[in-house]
Amino acid sequence: MQLVSIRLITDDVRRMAEFYQLVTGVEPDWATPDFVEIVTPAGTLAIGSTRTVALFAAGSARAADNHTAIIEFLVPDVDAEYRRLRAAVTDFVNEPTTMPWGNRSLLLRDPDGNLVNLFTPVTEAAIARFSVR
Repeated sequence: MQLVSIRLITDDVRRMAEFYQLVTGVEPDWATPDFVEIVTPAGTLAIGSTRTVALFAAGSARAADNHTAIIEFLVPDVDAEYRRLRAAVTDFVNEPTTMPWGNRSLLLRDPDGNLVNLFTPVTEAAIARFSVR
């Protein structure tokens, strides 16, 4: 089995695509006005309109209602990313902080309130853990 993508459901696909383009630097790949993908070397972040939910099962997903997941991006220098994003992003949960498991982490929220973690492994163990992925 292979994890292909994580999909976010939103009422405003364009706003979310613009946010993730800013954060990742990746040009969105638009399939339709209701569906776009941010394709990275490690996986894809898909963004779908609430209009697409009925294709699966009406009511099976709700926009801006996530309180359990964190979307994580490995970055070369989390402090540099924080400096870059400060002028454009307003909803930071924390400033870059070194976590007990060895990652330097920056939490922010996307336009729908989903948590986004940008992180850089900084301890020897964390660097080793991510060097094989």
